[in-house]
Amino acid sequence: MNTNKLNQESLIPVSLSEINGESMQTVNARELHSFLESKQQFANWISSRIEQYGFIEGNDYLINLLNRSDGRAGKGRTEYHLSLDMAKELSMVERNEKGKQARQYFIECERIAREPKPVDVHEVLNDPSAMRGLLLSYTEKVLALEEKNKELTADSEALNRIAKADGSLCITDAAKTLQIRPKNLFTWLQRHGWIYKRIGCAHYCAYQDKLNRGLMEHKSTTVLRSDGTEKVTPQARVTPEGLEKLAKLLPPEITEVAVNG
Repeated sequence: MNTNKLNQESLIPVSLSEINGESMQTVNARELHSFLESKQQFANWISSRIEQYGFIEGNDYLINLLNRSDGRAGKGRTEYHLSLDMAKELSMVERNEKGKQARQYFIECERIAREPKPVDVHEVLNDPSAMRGLLLSYTEKVLALEEKNKELTADSEALNRIAKADGSLCITDAAKTLQIRPKNLFTWLQRHGWIYKRIGCAHYCAYQDKLNRGLMEHKSTTVLRSDGTEKVTPQARVTPEGLEKLAKLLPPEITEVAVNG
């Protein structure tokens, strides 16, 4: 059977129910049981399936207790409203043609529900509240796309800046890679808790949290003194991960100063 031509009356009615705080399509378990032509009594069939496959009330199905139709006292009928996911699984485990047909039908119901509903232009034009709602919806979508475009542009620019970086860089070289003045980068890093100077030391050190996060690292460098001797000093360096982070964090005005200045 071609599921594209199916309608709810031809197989199993589908309705909307609220399960776990979410509105979703459901089917009546008795109607599914009847369609599947199971040889088990309904009460035994549904209880055994729930236990065997671990379905959870309030997540996969809802229970509705109905009063007796004859108006007498006593236990009423229990109705089970199944999510389409649960209904598809119950259909599949029947392992027969009816089960396969039901599962394909539920898949088609889900596909139809996901399709965008056509907008009745005449109805919208004649309803000011509907018009406002439609305009608001499109405005929100445009703003969201613009914001996403800004984020992608910023990410692209950041990645382009660090594409040439190979290993960690000293702060001066990192500033050149980021296209800003070294003085500005040193100042920004100190103010924002990336580097500091110990009392009596001329070199910068990286804060431990930046070292732990792999944004900075320490390396020993050899400096040639004026008298010809060498001096080994630790140097705070920016890693490629740190460069990528800085490219996103640094305010535009810092870059503008470097470009225009």
